Amino acid sequence: MSNAGKNLRYLRKLRGWTQEEFANKLKIKRSLVGAYEEERAEPKLEVMEQVCAIFKLSLEDFLFNDLTEAKGGSYLDKRRQMKMTSESAEIRFVPVKAAAGYMTGYADPEFVDELNTFTLPMLAPGQYRAFEIMGDSMLPTPSGSVIVGEKVEGLDDLKNSNTYIVMSRNEGVAYKRVMKNNRLKNKITLISDNPIYEPYNVSSEDVLEIWKAVYILQKANAAPVWDMNQLAGMVNNLQEQVSTLKKKLN
Repeated sequence: MSNAGKNLRYLRKLRGWTQEEFANKLKIKRSLVGAYEEERAEPKLEVMEQVCAIFKLSLEDFLFNDLTEAKGGSYLDKRRQMKMTSESAEIRFVPVKAAAGYMTGYADPEFVDELNTFTLPMLAPGQYRAFEIMGDSMLPTPSGSVIVGEKVEGLDDLKNSNTYIVMSRNEGVAYKRVMKNNRLKNKITLISDNPIYEPYNVSSEDVLEIWKAVYILQKANAAPVWDMNQLAGMVNNLQEQVSTLKKKLN
């Protein structure tokens, strides 16, 4: 009999996660985590592979070694060690000067491996990429900001009015708000925060990658200074634009 259930419970507690939090990271139901830990069911292979990836374990160790009896001191000592040695998600950085090359090399592992990387300690396990943006279409986010995005697997996962990095064949890399089109299922609408720019549609079959914006990195004092009249005018224009767009989409 394997030690998968016992080890799953031990590793979860080592990180201080609830069953619900762990289930969300593994993208399974909380009840399944409970069933695995109580050894009422054996974890599926893809679940075990995810656990091994998060905790940097081999599948053999996870299945057949009792991690609760591993050497290394007390429970608290092990927990501190886990926190100190856990790796933050590695983020590949795509600067503006590399955007054109990224359009053709995004699916080439060798090209992606050549991109510079950095880490942010606050990110949960996942696949991330960072893109430098230029221009004023997303003001007040200033030109030169870096958008850290988490990989979105499909258009069904998009949420209206949220911001994304969308890479498409015709429009290239764009940082925009996204609206799904209820009338035209094969298109999404990209909207700038700066209302002087008109929304435009992108065909779903032209979309190559989508990354959900999770953090914005910018230089100190880089944000533009607005007076209240300018801000009020921009907000009103944007609200009118979104309202008109929603009517068209519905």
